[in-house]
Amino acid sequence: MKPVTVSTEVSKPREEVFEYLDLLANHEVFMDHMFVNWSFSGPATGVGAKGRARVSAPGSREFAEFEVVESERPERTVEQAVSSNGKRRTRGTYRLDQLPEGGTRISFELAWEAVPRSERVFPPLSRAFLRRALGKAMRRLAKQLDRG
Repeated sequence: MKPVTVSTEVSKPREEVFEYLDLLANHEVFMDHMFVNWSFSGPATGVGAKGRARVSAPGSREFAEFEVVESERPERTVEQAVSSNGKRRTRGTYRLDQLPEGGTRISFELAWEAVPRSERVFPPLSRAFLRRALGKAMRRLAKQLDRG
């Protein structure tokens, strides 16, 4: 499937945005419409930080596991996620660009590395659903950052 990219802009400087995103536990606040019951292990920040959360869907028992696999201060951070009993593997990349007026443009790209057979039938539906859900996450992230 083609990757999904969403973005937002915030008034905070890039270094401050990176500090916030680098702490994996902060992702729970703006992603809790998609994932609940978070737990964390490994280092709190940077490569090796890990999180585990249950997919927030009625009756869902599915868990997703996240791990930060790349971190390039203050430009980007990359997470790998595994879910659906290992059948779904994704790579999420946050890119941070300094805006001329001092704020930061945050872009998030979700790319699929492996997809369960059941999801291969309707890629446009999966992408549309995730674009909407990730867009909401970006709006919530911006609100959280601008709130300070």
